[in-house]
Amino acid sequence: QVQLVESGGGLVQAGGSLRLSCAASGRTFSSVSYAMGWFRQAPGKEREFVAAISWSGSSTDYAHSVKGRFTISRDNAKNNKNTMYLQMNSLKPEDTAVYYCVAHRTYGSIRSPAYWGQGTQVTVSS
Repeated sequence: QVQLVESGGGLVQAGGSLRLSCAASGRTFSSVSYAMGWFRQAPGKEREFVAAISWSGSSTDYAHSVKGRFTISRDNAKNNKNTMYLQMNSLKPEDTAVYYCVAHRTYGSIRSPAYWGQGTQVTVSS
């Protein structure tokens, strides 16, 4: 079992910044190296991949639309939990969406993740 809890969403003006966090826990999570990532879903649109990071943090991947503006990172030892972050800078109204934290046992398959959080709303006003 893997539990993913997102936080940090909110309302921000265009050009502003937000940092999302995702705390991962669970009996299997502590013993298996999981890759993690972020997806988002805007109103009326399909869910899309945003960014991913390997267990060690040595590999990262970004959607073209966020590359250079968003930075993904993780801390595998924070408070005995695995915590992942998404630093979002230069936000645009088109970044408005529900952002989901995801996890998967292999980095190569992170775009088809097995585990999903409940999501956190990010709204960027123009």
